[in-house]
Amino acid sequence: MNNLKKLRGNYIIKDEVAMQKLGKQLSSACGNHCVIYLEGNLGAGKTTFARGFLRSLGYNKKVKSPTYTLVEHYLINGKDVYHFDLYRLINPDELEYIGIRDYFTKQAIFLIEWPENGKNFIPPPNIKYHITIKKNERYVEVL
Repeated sequence: MNNLKKLRGNYIIKDEVAMQKLGKQLSSACGNHCVIYLEGNLGAGKTTFARGFLRSLGYNKKVKSPTYTLVEHYLINGKDVYHFDLYRLINPDELEYIGIRDYFTKQAIFLIEWPENGKNFIPPPNIKYHITIKKNERYVEVL
């Protein structure tokens, strides 16, 4: 987890390739267990970031946003990665119906889009990526 501290700071992202590269940097720093919050408006690049993260671990199939399924599970080279998209939640209590607490008892990596919609049901992050769109660039603050 000490490697995560090295990633903190501000980044200017000019295109999808750069956003995926940022995801790749995180994947090499987080080990086998990490909770990552991905914050930003629609179209900010959260799923693109997740795609870069997963690709760097060796996942070569299509990476889709789990907007409708809420969660996608990936088993990559012995690592469990859960990609959550909580955008469609109306009430955080809905997470009880999918057994959210059971997921977080596992030794795994968690990429969580729209974490503010799951408050009180998801653990605090080890690292947080806040993405802001300005003109054609993305500004990423890593906390």
